[in-house]
Amino acid sequence: MTAAQGPRGLWACAVASFAESALLPLPVDAILVPVMLADRRQVWKAALITAVASVVGGCVGYLIGVFLYETLVVWLIDLYGWEETFKRIQERFHDEGVWIVLIGAITPLPYKLIAIASGVQSLPFLLFLGASILGRGLRFFAVAVALYYFGPQIRDLLDRYATIIGWIMVIVLILGFVMIEWVT
Repeated sequence: MTAAQGPRGLWACAVASFAESALLPLPVDAILVPVMLADRRQVWKAALITAVASVVGGCVGYLIGVFLYETLVVWLIDLYGWEETFKRIQERFHDEGVWIVLIGAITPLPYKLIAIASGVQSLPFLLFLGASILGRGLRFFAVAVALYYFGPQIRDLLDRYATIIGWIMVIVLILGFVMIEWVT
């Protein structure tokens, strides 16, 4: 909690959120939640910074999909083992692209995969941007609302059950990857 206080915590949220949305599998909530719990007055600022950085990272992912499909995107798909998943997402993008982006932006689904697929499938950029802003805003501001109103109770729970909560977060992350298989 001490490390999460101050501008370094907010910068960490921005960097992790950008990186998670563009390329890397980083657990943004593992940084965002302690920052919000460390200073209740920072929850709205942290949510805004995280959402903006995430949308900017998603735009980079979109551009990667547009311009670097044959090189970087194919390599990333192979790296994460998402060949079949990516193929199914591509097939559904024609009719459901905006909904896929919105769901990917709100849920634990890998948003970077959705952003890259949006570029590969040439989803109109303004539709991608609007769905991303709405979805990422809802996602991070929902966390802010919960921590603003229930932060002290949540902080007590974290102090008492940190290990169990950590494992639950790992399971949620894994379920996000499983969900992408199920949804697509």
